[in-house]
Amino acid sequence: MGVDVGDLGEGPRPGGLRRMDSAGGWFYFLAAPRARLIVVVRIIPPFDSL
Repeated sequence: MGVDVGDLGEGPRPGGLRRMDSAGGWFYFLAAPRARLIVVVRIIPPFDSL
C-alpha cells in the first residue's frame, strides 16, 4: 500500500528530472521508485512572492 513515486510529476518515464506544481510555485525532483524516495533538487516559489 502507498504511493507509487514512479507516477508523480510531469517528466520522462521511468527516470529523469520531473516537475510538479505546488501552492503556485514549482519544485523539481528525481524519483527513485526502488527506494520509494523522491529527491528534491530545485524549488521555485510563486512569482508574486519574489
